[in-house]
Formats: sequence, structure tokens, C-alpha cells
Amino acid sequence: MKGIGLDFGTTNSAIAIARADGTLHLARFPEADRLTDTFRSILYFFHPQDPESDSRYAAAGPEAIGAYLSAEPRGRLIQSAKSFLASRSFKQTAICRSLYTLEDLIAIIAAELRSAAQDQFGEIPSTVVAGRPVRFSGARTEADDEFAIERLQTALRQAGFEEIVFEFEPVAAAYRYEQQLDHDELVLIADFGGGTSDFSLLRLGPAFRTPTSGERTRGTRARGTREILGTDGVAIAGNDFDSVLVRHLVAPKLGFGTEYRSLGKLLPVPRWIYKEFERWHYLSFLKTRQTMEMLESIKTEALEPEKIEQLIHVIDEELGFQLYRAIERTKVELSARQSSTFVFKDWRVEITEEVTRSQFEALISSYLMEMTDCIDRLLGNCNAAPAEVDSVFMTGGSSFVPAVRLLFAEKFGADKLRGGGELTSVAEGLALRALSLNKQAL
Repeated sequence: MKGIGLDFGTTNSAIAIARADGTLHLARFPEADRLTDTFRSILYFFHPQDPESDSRYAAAGPEAIGAYLSAEPRGRLIQSAKSFLASRSFKQTAICRSLYTLEDLIAIIAAELRSAAQDQFGEIPSTVVAGRPVRFSGARTEADDEFAIERLQTALRQAGFEEIVFEFEPVAAAYRYEQQLDHDELVLIADFGGGTSDFSLLRLGPAFRTPTSGERTRGTRARGTREILGTDGVAIAGNDFDSVLVRHLVAPKLGFGTEYRSLGKLLPVPRWIYKEFERWHYLSFLKTRQTMEMLESIKTEALEPEKIEQLIHVIDEELGFQLYRAIERTKVELSARQSSTFVFKDWRVEITEEVTRSQFEALISSYLMEMTDCIDRLLGNCNAAPAEVDSVFMTGGSSFVPAVRLLFAEKFGADKLRGGGELTSVAEGLALRALSLNKQAL
């Protein structure tokens, strides 16, 4: 008996199986000269004239990154597809003269994950437990969330999964954290993704855990019926932290805040361009004839034309991924050090900027306040005080950001913070949930 769990993320995805004895195994993927437990949620569509395409039309994950960086002529890079699930305006996109729905794009990634799991673990169950955020990025109503779920379900079925069960991502992380408990606890799960931050308050421990084979049942509560006191979430996470760094370090070097002449007046370069620019997965949307012609016109009358020229170059060459990697490197360094040097180099663009951790923390302070408000709202709805919470399990890439950790340390106590498997705990928890469902079905 096996249970399979799929964590399709904005930035990274993972797929895991749980065997009958409760052991967990993550599918692994080649990346450069190593193997990794995570699969970048990226697609690359080969240019029809690319001789390296080898008759393929698309690559996914680490292979997509390598193909994109080495391509000549360059095709189309698609990333952060999950962040568009709740958007009713994103119906389809034209790629190499073919139309693809958002479901089509996600299905390609999910099919690669499913194929890898089957190759490494043998035949996999037809039922998958897939993660979902408490609030989808961009969702304003429950109807938006339901719309996103329906689209994700369609994509996973296209990928070959027959029956899909959805579980909140922080609840899935709770299943994973619970494996290490030998006593019952009231636990706050904080799951920080690329597009959303989700929180759940649960009672966990041996009295709630479904027994593995050979484990004796004890306690008086029904096993496997965890007590989920509440869930909440905000559409703020790692991508937003990246955006503020782009706004602070990159946009001014590419013309943000500068002016140009029009009909005898000085006008600011349109700010909406830089708003789109802050989301690296939106960068390709700026590469339209109308926008590029507008920028060329602005450049001829700009007070600092060289900055607009560099902006045009970044958009035209679709350097969003390279820019993102430089931003990510700086963000990681600021988690380990008090300062970092942001460096982005291309043959026509070179940006080098110093940034301190305190500057970064000031830039994300409003986001941290929204997270705090969300946590307070969750605790209030559950009639729970911070002192009653026994532990806080933090997962996801942004859980490493010192200011995020300090938020929880100040509210709950640093000694209560727990971690581990920050990029894979959700997938493993989903697999455990799937195993539990399969056992109940017997």
C-alpha cells in the first residue's frame, strides 16, 4: 500500500510517497551535477528554429532552466503558473503559434512529476492528495478560491491522476511534523510559499495520529481524526519579498522615477511598467509590440535615455529569470549576513548595489504586519492565546528570513519555533494523508 502526495508550488514543487509502514520517500531530480528533492515549477518552450530542441516542444523543471539559458534562438519561459489560478482573465496564451490554457501548462509540470514518481517508486496509486493554499494568490472571494481549485483539478487530471483529494498545505505540513511527536501538542503551522503564507492551528500528537503497521493504539480519542481548530492565510510571501528588492535595487537603474518630454511637458516614465516588472513571471507580458514601441518613443525624449535603453534590453531579451536569481541570491545572503551586494550583469546591463538587512526589513515591514494580523485573527477565531500554543512549525523558503522568524519568536517565544524539511514537508505530509485515506478505505 502506498500514498502519494503532490505539492505543486509557485516556485518549487515536490512529490512523495508514504509506504504502508509510514516511511516517506521523495522523488529526486537531476539538477546540474547533483540530485534535488524539489522540482522548479518552470516550463520552457523551445523556439521552432532551435536545433537543440530534438523535436521536443517543451521542457520542465531543472531541464527547462538549462534549455532556456543555453538556447539560441531563445524560446518562451513560463514560471509561477500557480499564481494565476484564481485569475479569470488568464484563459490562454499563444506559444510558438499554438494556444495553451493555464491548465495545459500546469498539466505538463504535473505529468513530469508523476512520471518521475512512477519511474522511481513503481506503480503509483490512482488517487493523489494534492496541496492547496488557504487563500490562492489573487483570490478575493471564496468563489475565486473555488475557481482556482477547479482549474488545478482539471490540470492534474490532464496529467494522469484519476482521483484528486485536496488538503490545505499547512495542514499537510502538520501531518509531517506530527511524526516526530511523542506527546500531544497545540501547534501553529506556518507555511510560507512563493505566492501565499498560510497558517493553521491544530491539536497533534500520538492520540490523533493514524497508527502505522505494528504500532499499538493508545488513548481515548479516535485515531487519525486530527483536531483542526482553524486555518487562515494571506496572499503575501516570497514573491513579494523579491518584488521590494527589485523596486529598491533594480527599477531605479532602469528608469523608474525618471522623466521624459511630451508636448512640452515633463512626465514621469509610466509607473505601471515597473509594477509589472517587479513580478519576474510577468516580465514576458511586457514584450508586446505596443509596449516596446511606447518605450522606444519614451527613450527618444527621456532625460536619462540610457536607463530606458537598458529597460528595453532586459524586456526584449527576457532576462527575468537571471534577474530573479540575482535577487534570490541577495535575499538568501541577507538571511545569513547583515549586508549583501546585489550584482546583475549582462553584456548591456550591469547593476551593483549594496543593501543591508535592516533596509530589507524596513521594505517588508508592511507585509510582516499583514502576516501578524492574519495570525492574530486566526488565534482570535480559535479562542487561543499565544501562551497556549506549544510549538510553531515553520516551513517554506521565507521561514529562513530573520525578520519572519523574529515575528514568531516575539509572539510565541523563540524556544517554541520548530523547522525541518522546509521545502519538502508539505509533500511528505500530503503523502501521509494519502496513506491514511487508503487505509481507511480498506
